[in-house]
Amino acid sequence: MNTFTALSEVALPKAREVAHAVAIVGGRTVPHADWVRAVQAWCAAFQKVQGTEVGLYFDDPLAFSAALWGAWHAGKTPVLASDLQPHTLSHLLPNVQARAGLLPGAIGPDDAGAGAVSLQPLSLRAAQVVLFTSGSTGVPERIVKYLSQLDAEVHALQAVFGPMADAPALRTLATVSHQHIYGLLFRVLWPLAAGRHLGMEFLRYPEELLAQLAQPGRKLLVSSPAMLSRLPEQLDWAASSQGLRGIFSSGGPLPPEASAHVLALLGHSTTEVFGSSETGGIAWRRRAEQGDAWQPLPGVEVQLADSGCLSVRSGHLPDAVAWWETADRALPQKAGAGFVLQGRADRIVKIAEKRVSLTAMENALLASDWVAAAKAVVLESPPAAARVGMVLELSDAGWQVLQQQGRKQMGAALRALLEPVVDRVALPRSWRYVATLPLNAQGKTTQHDLLALFRPLMPLPEWTERSAHQATASLQVDDGLRVLDGHFPGAPIVPGVAQLHWVVTLGQQAFGTPVGFLRAEVVKFQQPILPGTRVQVQLQWVPDKGYLQFTLTSGRGPHASGRLVLGGTA
Repeated sequence: MNTFTALSEVALPKAREVAHAVAIVGGRTVPHADWVRAVQAWCAAFQKVQGTEVGLYFDDPLAFSAALWGAWHAGKTPVLASDLQPHTLSHLLPNVQARAGLLPGAIGPDDAGAGAVSLQPLSLRAAQVVLFTSGSTGVPERIVKYLSQLDAEVHALQAVFGPMADAPALRTLATVSHQHIYGLLFRVLWPLAAGRHLGMEFLRYPEELLAQLAQPGRKLLVSSPAMLSRLPEQLDWAASSQGLRGIFSSGGPLPPEASAHVLALLGHSTTEVFGSSETGGIAWRRRAEQGDAWQPLPGVEVQLADSGCLSVRSGHLPDAVAWWETADRALPQKAGAGFVLQGRADRIVKIAEKRVSLTAMENALLASDWVAAAKAVVLESPPAAARVGMVLELSDAGWQVLQQQGRKQMGAALRALLEPVVDRVALPRSWRYVATLPLNAQGKTTQHDLLALFRPLMPLPEWTERSAHQATASLQVDDGLRVLDGHFPGAPIVPGVAQLHWVVTLGQQAFGTPVGFLRAEVVKFQQPILPGTRVQVQLQWVPDKGYLQFTLTSGRGPHASGRLVLGGTA
């Protein structure tokens, strides 16, 4: 059994045996001594940086973890980009003094200087990391986590879930990114502290998950409610999950029907962890054992505030002795048997001088058989007054009604459902109907992604072909696309850089290709793409050569073609 090591000491040469396995990469064992050497090389590189903050974004958890500890040991504050989207980078890049991984202008490790670096225990109160979470306005909110908070949290995880994870050569399969707090804890920090292998496998699709589960050996699955809720029943999960020891889910409560769905398919009651980027882990449950009730994690105190919302106090917070009031309504259970969540506190906004509950509007629509999920957002486009936009994930019955009656009658029927709960002047004026709500790498629907549906950077693709190496999508270029802003006044066209962004995005959706590319080759822009055009995008993925071939055409003929040579993990 591995000894548990504080996060402040895991990178010290004597923290583990020289040959202790930190990760398995392509069948090759990466020993602790090699990982420490990588930490020293990154430390040497970051020591040359003027300033305190360094931006990190890596696809590879092994390289990421070495850079993370290298930054800490260099006295720097790592700032984790949640993704590589332009709006994310616009908030991160101007505020960091160096970048590493897949970020533009990235520096690399200083292998030559590694030998001169002597690693000492980190200060739990001085070392810190910056993460971003989606704010209520869609602007990323900056959250600072001290190493002491992260260390307290991995100790709590080990205390409750250590026996589940205590298995030789255990593999962690994940559908969430290590650049966010949930994936960071479960794929990187907890495994390193507990002496387990890093969670190297990142799985985007159920078919990938099935293939990995079928591999021999013991495994943990770290996933999200969105992925677990949508596991296809027709796949042979029972035959592929014999080595599965447990399933974790976080990022929001897993609906009861989804929990039962996962239990039936994979044979495990999902371990749900409740918390947020701000609060850290608060509580956990397995529905087969606790039902709806949540049990506080070790070291976490909970109480009900006067507002009816849950308040927490723990070492996972910046101030371990102060109470933090959440926006989650809760009811305590008898005899200290945890608490039951009662939903989020109403989000009250002002529309046309009327106080409106976005939560009440969503709940009214969810009562309809047509609606599987509903998200309300406030749209502001000065000088016009604020208004409500509603994004609906329709059920099969809802799609049938939309096809039979059309958008106008559908909208009228939905507004009629809302009239009892909201003043007519504040009824939604903009609707978006989607097959599934947009999800980020953590399986969450963010404010920014919802707002983008009303003024997106690219049209929603209509796929006409999707295979392992070939894909075709149709894009309707509407005049409301944000990429048309400023290009050009009075004669808008889609810029060439936006067309390349569309290709990269579609390639990621179709084939799971990396979001960054090294260079573009033989690119030709034959004629401009104008608003109102329906564009066909044809993609060919050539994995052995690492490039994505593309053509963009319409009824007017060819618009663009070329290939993007994609970079591997940094």
